[in-house]
Amino acid sequence: MADRDQVVQRLCASGIVAVVRAKSSGQLVEVARAMAAGGVDCIEITLTTPNALAVIAAVREQLGDTVLTGVGSVLDGETARAAILAGAQFVVSPIFNPAILEMAHRYGLPCVPGAFTPTEILNATAAGADLVKVFPAGQLGPGFFKDILAPMPHLRLTPTGGVDLDTAAAFIKAGAKTLGVGSALVTPKAVAAGDFATLTETARKFVKAVADARAGA
Repeated sequence: MADRDQVVQRLCASGIVAVVRAKSSGQLVEVARAMAAGGVDCIEITLTTPNALAVIAAVREQLGDTVLTGVGSVLDGETARAAILAGAQFVVSPIFNPAILEMAHRYGLPCVPGAFTPTEILNATAAGADLVKVFPAGQLGPGFFKDILAPMPHLRLTPTGGVDLDTAAAFIKAGAKTLGVGSALVTPKAVAAGDFATLTETARKFVKAVADARAGA
């Protein structure tokens, strides 16, 4: 397995992490395959998805290193360990719980804890967070990222919540390292219909939006 820094580099490479939060675990391997076909090769399976650990194991088994498969919505260290043993390659949480960070690092994996205020973000970074998930980012907007990075440019931030094709470029230009994108990318309608072509095309649009924003920046 690649070391933590290499995994973080991959998380940031396309600029998009697909956040999969589904009502059913059926077809999620194909959803992951569709994301990868569109250039989004980092997938976060949230624990609110039924049979999430089985989905993580199936994606790892069937797609291997085609995608980087992580776990999201982790709230404690024990759950992080269960997901890692199922095959998760990175750990994401909506909160900052040091036990989650410690568990991920014990297994040599990146941890992306959630934070909202400047103090929370700095504390998570100081504790060793590989990236900090600013959540819910839609409540703050891209301007928050520009403002907080002015005095603390060393922070590595990823917005989640409220990121769509209209805001993706602005978040990147404001300094976000990568974007966590949920229903705007992994659209429930397309997932339910098994419309993988639409999912792939949407992924391509997000990857292009990030690439264009980075080129412009």
